[in-house]
Amino acid sequence: MRVIKLTLAYDGTDYVGWQRQPNGPSIQALVEGALAPIEGRPVTVAGAGRTDAGVHALGQVASVELSAAIDPETLARALNATLPPDVRVLEAAEAAPGFHARFSATGKTYRYQIRQTPFVSPFEHRYVWHLARPLDVAAMADAARAFEGRHDFSAFQAAGSEVATTVRTVSGVRVETHAPAAPPDAGLLVVVEIDADGFLRHMVRTIVGTLVEVGAGRRAASDVAALLQARDRGQAGATAPARGLMLVRVAY
Repeated sequence: MRVIKLTLAYDGTDYVGWQRQPNGPSIQALVEGALAPIEGRPVTVAGAGRTDAGVHALGQVASVELSAAIDPETLARALNATLPPDVRVLEAAEAAPGFHARFSATGKTYRYQIRQTPFVSPFEHRYVWHLARPLDVAAMADAARAFEGRHDFSAFQAAGSEVATTVRTVSGVRVETHAPAAPPDAGLLVVVEIDADGFLRHMVRTIVGTLVEVGAGRRAASDVAALLQARDRGQAGATAPARGLMLVRVAY
């Protein structure tokens, strides 16, 4: 059996997330359905990250075992001919034996986008959190630095999550602004990008929700360290909407 590594991009708006679920269409099920006729049997595709409903990906990675004699370039073309246009295979490649998209990963990068403007473009609303009031981005950047390092992120995971450990190492958090291009009233784009060795469910969205509260002046930048120590989800900020989040890349 060959191990094939797939790199995918998708708009997650109309999906229940990456993982196959009984209550709606998932990215995993679509890819498995497109692969089955090529392989001649049902297959299981493993994803590097279980993106939630409405979350997007620029560089999701998946792995699958195939016996079909099809070269990776032809495989990518065949999959894209079957998949809907909001899901694309960017690359297919032969991987080393034992490669697993999730368990072989050493880190991931997520990006969250916030648009500060009185109204948001209809061509962008699927991919940003629209906030009409301005944020103190400098205060957000100051608060973000406290997340870097190895911490227990219990306060920043979805309630009811079951994981072996809530400790994660965050190697970088960047809060940047991008000036509007055209039209000039498009508003400032605030981008939060986080690199870590792994993420808890809703971790990025809760971090962003907390940073927005800092930017709005509802909590101090210095509060983050205390939140990490408290390990209490009820004390952290609200969970930011899914539509502003995207998986950018996976490191191996």
